[in-house]
Amino acid sequence: MATFHKPTSGTEWATLVLAVVVVLLGLPLLIMGAELVALGGSWYYVLFGAAIIAGGVLMLLGRTLGAFVYLAAWLVTWPWAFWEAGLDGWALLPRLFGPTLVAIAVALTIPVLQRIERSTVTRGGVA
Repeated sequence: MATFHKPTSGTEWATLVLAVVVVLLGLPLLIMGAELVALGGSWYYVLFGAAIIAGGVLMLLGRTLGAFVYLAAWLVTWPWAFWEAGLDGWALLPRLFGPTLVAIAVALTIPVLQRIERSTVTRGGVA
C-alpha cells in the first residue's frame, strides 16, 4: 500500500506543493477535455489531464516516476501543438508555454523525489 511521505525540508515541501498544483492543473483539463470530446473535439486534453493527474499523485507519494509521467506527457504536447496550430507562434504560445514552465519545475524536483525514494527504502518502506 502506498503511503504519503511527510515533508521534512524546504525542498520536500516545495515538491509537495508542486505536486498539488500539477493535480489541480490536470483536473480541469480532464473534465473540460471530456466535454470537448463529447462535442467531437480532440482527446488530447483528456489524455494530458489524466496523465498529469497521475504524475502529480505519484509525486505526492514521493515517487520519481510521477515526474517522468509529467515529462512524458509534456513531450507529447509538443508534436500535438504543432499538429493543431501549425507554425503560428501566437497559437503555439498558450499550448506550450505553461506546460513548459511546469515541466522545468517538475524536472527540478527529480533529485528531491529520488532522495525521498531512497529514504523510504532504507526505512523498510516500499518504493
